[in-house]
Amino acid sequence: MRFTTHERLVTHPIWVIKKDGRRELFNRQKVEIGMMKACEKRPVSPEQIKRAVDEIEWELQRRGARQITSREIGEMVMSKLLEIDDVAYIRFASVYQEFDDARRFAELLASLQKQKAQRRKDANRKKR
Repeated sequence: MRFTTHERLVTHPIWVIKKDGRRELFNRQKVEIGMMKACEKRPVSPEQIKRAVDEIEWELQRRGARQITSREIGEMVMSKLLEIDDVAYIRFASVYQEFDDARRFAELLASLQKQKAQRRKDANRKKR
């Protein structure tokens, strides 16, 4: 006879405070589905999405957060998508930030281009 033990991280529930004030339990599947929609038809693997969601959930647990706003989670998702794929980032941001005109979309693109230029500068400095 053989016995096996499995260790499991003990986590505490995290409540998400929605825009309208409602509260619901954090649901990693909702985060994953949102990211998958943003990455649809993009060169992003399911493993990359899963890893990003794992990192978001781990960060929430690391902080010891008992509650968090849906806005903060959205910002975390946008940050991960920015690392993974620019187009997915733009797609998610346009829905998440509820763009209602082309001007806001153009502002986001300009901001993205600035961030990319800064990252290139930083990378070139590190090479020297």
